[in-house]
Amino acid sequence: MKLLSQATSNYLDVADSPQRCDEYLTKMMVQVEELEGRFAEFDQFVLQLAEKREEIYAAFDARRLALVEARNRRATALQQAADRILKGISTRVAAIDTPEEIHAYFASDLMIEKIRDLCAKLAELEDSVKVDEIQGRLKAVREDAIRQLRDRKELFEEGTNVIRLGKHRFSVNLQQLELTTVLKEDRQWYHLTGTAFQEAIADPRLEASRAFWQQEIVSENASVYRAEYLAWLVHRAGDPLPGETAGLLDLEFDGRVAAIQRFMAPRYAEGYVKGVHDHDAALIVSALRDIDRQIGHLRYPTAARTAARLFWTAGLNDDRRRRWMARIRGAATVRQLFPKGPTEDDQLERLAVEIAEFVERESLFETRIARGAAGFLFEQLGVADRLAVHAHAGQLLRGFRAQLERRGQHETLVASLAAFDDDVAGRFRMARRWLAGYVAEFGPPEEAEWVDEVAAALLGDGDPPILHGETRRTIEGLLGSHPRLEAGPYVLDYHEFVARVERFRTETVPGFEGYQALKKELLESKRHEMRLEEFRPRVLTSFVRNKLIDEVYLPLIGDNLAKQMGAVGDAKRTDLMGLLLLISPPGYGKTTLMEYVANRLGLTFMKINGPAIGHQVTSLDPAEAPNASAREEVEKLNLALEMGDNVMIYLDDIQHCNPELLQKFISLCDGSRRIEGVYRGRTRTYDLRGRKVCVVMAGNPYTESGSKFRIPDMLANRADTYNLGDVVGEHAHAFERSYLENALSSNPALQLLQSRSRADLDTFLKMAEDRAPEGYALEGNYAADEIAEIVSVLRKLLRVRDVLLKVNALYIASAAQADEYRTEPPFKMQGSYRDMNKLAERIVAVMNDAELDTALMSHFENQAQTLTTGAEANLLKFRELMGWLTPEERERWDEIRRTFQRNLLLGGAGSDDRVGQVIAQLTVLGEGLVGIRKALDSSAKLLTQTERETHPDKSLLDPERQAAHHLASGVQVLGGFGGQLDAIRVALEALVAANERPRPVVVEGLPATFPNAAATPSPAASAHATAEDESDDPSARFVGLQPVGAPTPAAPTPPPWSVPPSIEIVNKIPRQFLDVIKAQFTVLQSWWEPLMRATEMRGAEAESLRTALQTSMARYDELLRKIDGKR
Repeated sequence: MKLLSQATSNYLDVADSPQRCDEYLTKMMVQVEELEGRFAEFDQFVLQLAEKREEIYAAFDARRLALVEARNRRATALQQAADRILKGISTRVAAIDTPEEIHAYFASDLMIEKIRDLCAKLAELEDSVKVDEIQGRLKAVREDAIRQLRDRKELFEEGTNVIRLGKHRFSVNLQQLELTTVLKEDRQWYHLTGTAFQEAIADPRLEASRAFWQQEIVSENASVYRAEYLAWLVHRAGDPLPGETAGLLDLEFDGRVAAIQRFMAPRYAEGYVKGVHDHDAALIVSALRDIDRQIGHLRYPTAARTAARLFWTAGLNDDRRRRWMARIRGAATVRQLFPKGPTEDDQLERLAVEIAEFVERESLFETRIARGAAGFLFEQLGVADRLAVHAHAGQLLRGFRAQLERRGQHETLVASLAAFDDDVAGRFRMARRWLAGYVAEFGPPEEAEWVDEVAAALLGDGDPPILHGETRRTIEGLLGSHPRLEAGPYVLDYHEFVARVERFRTETVPGFEGYQALKKELLESKRHEMRLEEFRPRVLTSFVRNKLIDEVYLPLIGDNLAKQMGAVGDAKRTDLMGLLLLISPPGYGKTTLMEYVANRLGLTFMKINGPAIGHQVTSLDPAEAPNASAREEVEKLNLALEMGDNVMIYLDDIQHCNPELLQKFISLCDGSRRIEGVYRGRTRTYDLRGRKVCVVMAGNPYTESGSKFRIPDMLANRADTYNLGDVVGEHAHAFERSYLENALSSNPALQLLQSRSRADLDTFLKMAEDRAPEGYALEGNYAADEIAEIVSVLRKLLRVRDVLLKVNALYIASAAQADEYRTEPPFKMQGSYRDMNKLAERIVAVMNDAELDTALMSHFENQAQTLTTGAEANLLKFRELMGWLTPEERERWDEIRRTFQRNLLLGGAGSDDRVGQVIAQLTVLGEGLVGIRKALDSSAKLLTQTERETHPDKSLLDPERQAAHHLASGVQVLGGFGGQLDAIRVALEALVAANERPRPVVVEGLPATFPNAAATPSPAASAHATAEDESDDPSARFVGLQPVGAPTPAAPTPPPWSVPPSIEIVNKIPRQFLDVIKAQFTVLQSWWEPLMRATEMRGAEAESLRTALQTSMARYDELLRKIDGKR
């Protein structure tokens, strides 16, 4: 067991990674298992082994967890360092003027090497996720720098923050969107930079820190100049300063300034300006240390010396005074003999505590002076038996006593003080009152400073010793700016300076730092609540400002934004209004384009997600939103209105929004520029006239056949509408080219062209279109293999582009059709930029045509998987578009189209809708009759023409006889109409039997006979109805529907007593049903009559045809008459 414990300890020592922990744990478990097998018969030993196993598991688990946590902390620190460096790189490359310099910077700069080194260290920690992220961000920074450089050169006016979009010029906002606080109307407000957003801060902690609201930096306020604070910090740091070898006063003035510069270098948060505050601090600290060295014990302030005297004379009894004197003298002796020995800080603290208790009990001074009072006692009594006073205080004491002697009031003062007995505070206050009166009447005002010290001395015996030294000095030549320097020459009063600046250090600085920390906490919380990071427009790394964008989109957008926000210059409009409406199928970069424009203009990009809002939201009140997602989007919209300036309001996918919600924007998009909103539960009317605000809406009108894309007419009238997915006319070539330009970043072989000139891309495209690409000049340097690979890939992408354009055109044409006008299932496959990028990823130079076709088919097969039941029809349509249909697939496609057309004609009648079924069947029949008529006509003409062309003797052919002969063949087709008529008859019979049969309604209590004959149905009618109800013959249920020429049976006359006491409610045949049947017969008659007239030309040969036609017409006439009679 001891050896097992020792092995465990050794393995833990060498387990320096989580993987090794697992490895060594496995080894230890193997040893434990072997021991258990060897000593399985010893129960006590087996129990010990089980406990040992748990102990080993716990030890390795703890070690592994500690290693993982250490690795994570290390990886996080490395990532944070990389974040800071990447921000610096972004700032640095933004100022570079040429692409070559950018490439050189990324190839040789030390910061780039540092990033690579950090990635290598993260790789050693096996954190590949962070490595990939940092490398991707580094590459994105490089590509974005090149794009920004191109934009600066091609879109921005040189030397100005003005960008040109088409013929309009716009100013660019350079302020980043940041949340700050501002002081307004004696309150603190949240403010978003660059916007008009302001919101009052309601926090009691912030209100308690009101004293720091006007203070801007930690080292300075209205009472303390920052050079004073720096000088005091230098004075407190000792002599020499940390890291210095020589004392400050031992250096020349320039040396002092340099030493102070080194001291203040890490204190950058305190806002010191090199050459100003270091210079002033050097002057102040030199005077301060010189005074401190000269005045000795007078460096303690008057209040501290006074408190020390009162405590020593009145706050201690004789015994405690003797003990404290012994401690003070002993510490002074040790300090004199052993200067490097231990200090008496513990004794000072004990004495300071007693002094603090004394002054607090007597309510004489602030307790914070106790430490200074203790120091004065230790230093003064360590070398003298009595406590001394300042020379000015001694002068005031002598003058006061002389005045009392002249007036004979000395005994009166003694008696007045003696009346307070042991009340130290009372005696002190009385003495101070006598001295204050004397100074007010006889002394100069400056002597008031020494009243307290003299009052304390009056409570003792005799005249105190005198301390000499000058505590004031005038300093000239200060360079800084502060109210203390504006009143005249700066006067350094040692005690006032020390008290004021020390209080600033101990009270104001911590208070201000707490105020700053509170503001940071509030801002972070508010920033998280507002999600400001989402509102900063970021250009996608795959975005390409192609020729289509340059020549078409940006000028169009510039025209609209000039109306909405106003351009720069004399042409700026004051009547701002309008709306930009972008439509296209998905994947054409509507959002990407507008986010790019917002980024380049420095606008806040407030994207409102239409699908999250949904059709249920009709109000701008977040409280009325049906769910959290919709409420969040409505709150974002109101926040954009609250910003009220420098903002782009972008409503995406408006086909998912309710038109009633869109109506709210009508007034915002006209000249009034007003809209009602609700922010934080408070309704507001936002007036955005003259503000830099634009409204952009985007949607897909082809979604669900466009049935969901509804925009109010009044809003559409105010919009400039552009379709990004269907560019035709003079810009069609740029639209087709944009497919290739946008795919450059997706294909590894073409990524090189992203960083090269646009002229090289034009040349490569010409080479790809030309089968003999020689004689073209390129601006960049390319290897022969690179040129061959690029040309080969572009040739294949040209084919892919053409296919996608066909698919896109078919998708738009299909989606634009109403369902009732379709002849085949809707085509829902898309050919957008997104599809182009997906296919470009799969294209390689060595592909042949068959492999390219396979890649295309595979792509659309994958796309069709989302169409579920429509996948087969869409794939067959795509194969038809490409000319890839096999005979079997052609037959299947024709069958699908016929079924679709038949289902469209049936119109969705249910199995229980008999009337609908009959009407639908008749509609199909009508369509078939029209088709037959056209077929007969075309066939007759074709056959006649063929015979005349092939007959050896064309003069023997009689046109009329020939036509009659071919028309006779139509008899066979017409013969099938009898079956169709029978089907109609059966359907009508079933309809009458199921729905049209009169049903008696028995009204109880009515007499068996009716006195009013008019109200009683005729016997014939009743009998007729009874016969219809009871007849087993289906044809009898349809009144009078008999074959042509069949006799009509007479209705039997029932006896009068058989009339039932009932009321008949007879359902009529619907008028629509009759109209449909009439329409079918009109079609029949319109082409039967010409046939009959044609047969009259040759009676003998067309007799059978004429007979069939007459019989069919007679049947239809009889059917129509009977149906009309039934109504």
